[in-house]
Amino acid sequence: MSVLKAKLRPHLHLRVPYESGKYGSRWSNRDLDPIPPEERTWGAIDYWAYWCSDMLAPPLASTVSSVMSLGFTARETIPIVFFGFLICSVVITLTGKMGATYNVPFPVIVRSIFGMYGSFPAICIRAFVALMWTAILTVQAGNFLQRALEAIWPSFIHFPNHLPESAGVTSAALLCIFLYWFAQTALALMPISKLRVLFWIKGVIVPPTFFALFLWAVIVTKGGGELVTGKAKVTSTYMNTAYSALTGLNVIIGLFSSLAVNMPDFGRFSKNRLAGPHQFLALPIIGTLGALTPIFVTSANSYLWGEFQWYMPDVIANFDSRAAKFFVSASFMLATIGNQVAAGTYPFSNDVTGMAPKYINIFRATIFISLFCIVSTPWNIIKNAAGLLAFLSGYSCLMGPLAGTMVCDYYIIKKRKLDIDQLYTDRGIYWYNGGWNWRAYASFVLGFAPLLPGFAKSIKPTLNVGGAWKIYTFAWIFGFFLSFSLHYIINTYISPATESLIEEAVLPPQKGDISPPVLEGEDTGSKEDYVTKEKEINIV
Repeated sequence: MSVLKAKLRPHLHLRVPYESGKYGSRWSNRDLDPIPPEERTWGAIDYWAYWCSDMLAPPLASTVSSVMSLGFTARETIPIVFFGFLICSVVITLTGKMGATYNVPFPVIVRSIFGMYGSFPAICIRAFVALMWTAILTVQAGNFLQRALEAIWPSFIHFPNHLPESAGVTSAALLCIFLYWFAQTALALMPISKLRVLFWIKGVIVPPTFFALFLWAVIVTKGGGELVTGKAKVTSTYMNTAYSALTGLNVIIGLFSSLAVNMPDFGRFSKNRLAGPHQFLALPIIGTLGALTPIFVTSANSYLWGEFQWYMPDVIANFDSRAAKFFVSASFMLATIGNQVAAGTYPFSNDVTGMAPKYINIFRATIFISLFCIVSTPWNIIKNAAGLLAFLSGYSCLMGPLAGTMVCDYYIIKKRKLDIDQLYTDRGIYWYNGGWNWRAYASFVLGFAPLLPGFAKSIKPTLNVGGAWKIYTFAWIFGFFLSFSLHYIINTYISPATESLIEEAVLPPQKGDISPPVLEGEDTGSKEDYVTKEKEINIV
């Protein structure tokens, strides 16, 4: 009978294996279901290793240098970096605790906020950022591999180019991109639990490389150079120092603004629900110390070769020592792979799985994003600091309101009380109106609408948008607090979604529990009151 049904309904062949869905519904598969207690193994040290893997990478260097391109020196840039990461770390910790409490990823958590179908646009917004960053990093890593090969075989510098200038890439660069792509794809297809070892390896190798580059830059410039010890010279024609500082702050927040909404993807592996203050401290400490290297290296490049160069492969190309070229390039390749997995392929694959769990899993989504890295041409985005600055600020317009809506809904409206089973249920308490929560979308859209004129001007500077660009300089902060406030007002005074509010949270089973798991401040009730729901439905 099952064979006959498969012949009559060929789309069944495209489904992921049945056993991957504990809840037996179209909203469930193994990658989306709550992490079993035995797989919740990440502690504080693991998360610090993760942050080292995520932060000490080319995006940090390019983002910090983008701030410096506004005309700032180290004295202005370092405080901007610290406070930018500090602000972002608060939101990252808040969203991370959502996943750590219910042991589910971002695409499942967001169902409780935007609705079962309403979660799809939110997922797409986040997934697009991961898609673009992964493609960008593939190009950068390919350039690092090219520098490493040039260090081993100097003749590779003169590798013949058979591509036209309009292609935007040379034959040598394209070859290296493909070589790196094979290694990156192989690692990306491994389960995230096994890749924790990669984060540890990177945590041992990459920080010493960053420190060595920092020392080299300090020594050759005899203390830092003009970009470190000089005076700030704002380069924008329409900003003063204050608004330039806000723009720089927005760029720093923008680097991890996407991770601020999908931290549940990693928080769900926590063995103690992200207990302790370490998450608040990791981002500003690691980020600020790591930012010293690109700041001083950029200054050294200007001091030695007379050019403000933010793109690290081009900085490495200027090195005289072949050994330095090779080891720095190899280390940055490792840094890029770790960052790509932590902030690119895994979040993207996790997120899009939530849109069609019966047909998409992490493995299939990873294949897609890997192919995208080849068929797209992301090197056009990273040609100059101004283009990267516009890109980072642009998606901050969306990430800030999205994070504000999520934090308000979970902590203020629902008071951290969700029903884990209803997150996988058709027409349950998170169905809202036809699968959409219009309240969340009203908060989200109204949060980024005032930022659109500034975003348009960032793309085309000749546009006259009046004073709207001033709001855009702190787009993420503005969008976060406006959406947060609007969501509270709508759900408290205008149209409360009472059907989604519950008296007691329903959590997944906890390891070693002898009583029903509860959240802080909740009534415990009796053990008999707690029922763990497990559905086993035979699906062809």
